[in-house]
Amino acid sequence: EAHGSRKRHSSMILSDERQGHLAKLIIDGIWNDDLVEYTDEDSAMRVAKKAIALWVKDQANVDETVRTKIASLKRSLLEGSPEWDVMYAKYYDEEMRKYGSK
Repeated sequence: EAHGSRKRHSSMILSDERQGHLAKLIIDGIWNDDLVEYTDEDSAMRVAKKAIALWVKDQANVDETVRTKIASLKRSLLEGSPEWDVMYAKYYDEEMRKYGSK
């Protein structure tokens, strides 16, 4: 994904239905690849859905932080402009590194 397109999708909300679908794909994928064995598919689904919901929340927090940083710059940047996209990518990468170190 290009950095510039990240901002266009950053406000994306995944519905519960979509999160459930992704969770099912994940647990089926890891089961089919013999990466894990679980005895309770419902429990595995709950864990996968919880992980996806946390990821969505983290992405929204990163996006909000990045947008706040850009808005606080001395020079006002127009969202969608090349300079805005560059700053978004820079701050996004910085924030994601912070999340990765937790």
